[in-house]
Amino acid sequence: MTDYFEIHERDGAARLGELRLDSPLWTPALADDVTRDAGSLWTAERDAPAGDDSALTVLPHRAFPAGTREEVVDAFAADPPEIDGPSAAVITADAPDAGGAASAPVDAYVLSNAHGVVGHASAFVDAVIDVREAVPADTALYLSGVATPLNVATLAYAGVDLVDAKRARVKGSRGLYLTDEAERFLADLDELPCSCPACQVPREEFDRAACEAHNVNALAAELRRVRRRIREGRLRDYVEGQARYEQWLTATLREFDQQYGYVETRAPVARNNELAAATGDTLRRPEIQRFAERVSERYVNRFRNPLVLVPCSARKPYSESQSHDQFHDAIQFRGHLASMTSPIGVVPQELELTYPAQHYDTVVTGRWSEDEKRFVAEVLERYLRRNDYPRVIAHVPADGYREICERVEDRVDLPFEYTVEDHPTTTESLGNLMSTLDGELKYTKRERQHNTVRAIADYMLGDGAGDDLFDELNTRSRYPKLQVRDDDGELLATMVPTYGALAFTLAGARRWAESDAPTRTVEIDSFVPQGSVLAPGVVDADDGIRVGDEVVVEGPRAFAVGRAEMHGAAMRSSTRGVAVDVRHSAER
Repeated sequence: MTDYFEIHERDGAARLGELRLDSPLWTPALADDVTRDAGSLWTAERDAPAGDDSALTVLPHRAFPAGTREEVVDAFAADPPEIDGPSAAVITADAPDAGGAASAPVDAYVLSNAHGVVGHASAFVDAVIDVREAVPADTALYLSGVATPLNVATLAYAGVDLVDAKRARVKGSRGLYLTDEAERFLADLDELPCSCPACQVPREEFDRAACEAHNVNALAAELRRVRRRIREGRLRDYVEGQARYEQWLTATLREFDQQYGYVETRAPVARNNELAAATGDTLRRPEIQRFAERVSERYVNRFRNPLVLVPCSARKPYSESQSHDQFHDAIQFRGHLASMTSPIGVVPQELELTYPAQHYDTVVTGRWSEDEKRFVAEVLERYLRRNDYPRVIAHVPADGYREICERVEDRVDLPFEYTVEDHPTTTESLGNLMSTLDGELKYTKRERQHNTVRAIADYMLGDGAGDDLFDELNTRSRYPKLQVRDDDGELLATMVPTYGALAFTLAGARRWAESDAPTRTVEIDSFVPQGSVLAPGVVDADDGIRVGDEVVVEGPRAFAVGRAEMHGAAMRSSTRGVAVDVRHSAER
């Protein structure tokens, strides 16, 4: 079996990878398990230099960080180990390419100063980002001697692929019992809270050797939990909870959220699962910030009617909820509907299916935090400054919603009218909404469908893309399973209700490539892709490509369209893995 490291799934910066040894090992994983696998020489014992009683353990590598002791380099150079399979290079965060380490042809990089940054939020975040942006995207990052069951989920979330059990063993030898939420002195435990093999002894017989074994078991179990979360695309939900157990983990999560360029580049544009909005940190998630940014910078209102602001609903999409059904009956296509919600901000009716608008679930208490009110108010203000409405009808309850509207009303030159008495769905409130819209012209269902297609194109591709691509179009089928055709009846794209996105045909992709709309292009070598484009076949890729984006694939022999499985920079630097899942392709 050929030995190598390959990434199979991504969840933001976290990755589910495979080390192909005698038997596959899935990462994030314990490097101890790599060492035990006879399929690869990841460690090699070296004789100690004269005057040093300890043995040097040197990972096979092709470069050393600045400051490495000369005797280590000399010992390695005099008798380098044969590298049979995945190999590693030692690297430092402050000088990631010292000695050419960042460009070494290896499968993994070992962060030499991990002890100095783990436990210090800003230093850790800076170190991981500096290294990750310096080395190829499909190489593993190994942090030695720092992992515990409590912090390993955050390490994986940051982009760490390999850890070891050294710290867990050391703590066990000192009588510290580790769990996924704390560490406790063994002497303080009246009973053992774990059911791992090491803990299957009476408490009085549980000694420090058993504590070491338990700590390693607990770390391995936590890594299994992390891998499952990555497969499910829900590691962030888990990390938000784990971070509450230790201050530096909370600080690290928030520091990463401040590094929007790093986390947004790696965050997929859509997921298959629910986004749990359970903490204040959810507001800073890259998916939430991206949605708010695109709505306030790309969305264009194409209706001539007043804006009707309504509260969100527990059921998604909103239009399938009982309350929104009542709103639609009262509005009767005389106003443009947009929902106000935490943690997303403002959701125009055309984007109610677009991730994460129909995929989030939030904690309902009836009270808004100041952070929530500030965030939604900022999004609403930017939205109103960009779009032209004759007036705003705020059909919202008093608890939080109205306060947000009143804050924004003071900042924009646009009249707000409030129509709710007690609750938005009372007969009196709905009657107020209906009468406020008296005299407004109705728009047609077909007009709403056309505007939905254009709004989704703007959201996906960029400001103005909807009009550039679909200046003339016909929509067929019923919302939300819309088919987009040109005047000749040729199918250009279909709307995917699961994500609220457009999937282009070859004809639609050609129109896209020839239009003025911003493109997402992957340039490939001279071949015709069938099913997928692998990273080695990529010649170049746009920086703006995100996982899940619709992309055009072009090469000397082929034209294709599909969905990105890596972000653009990863496509350029990776040597393994699927770059694009191709939907349609044709030979030139």
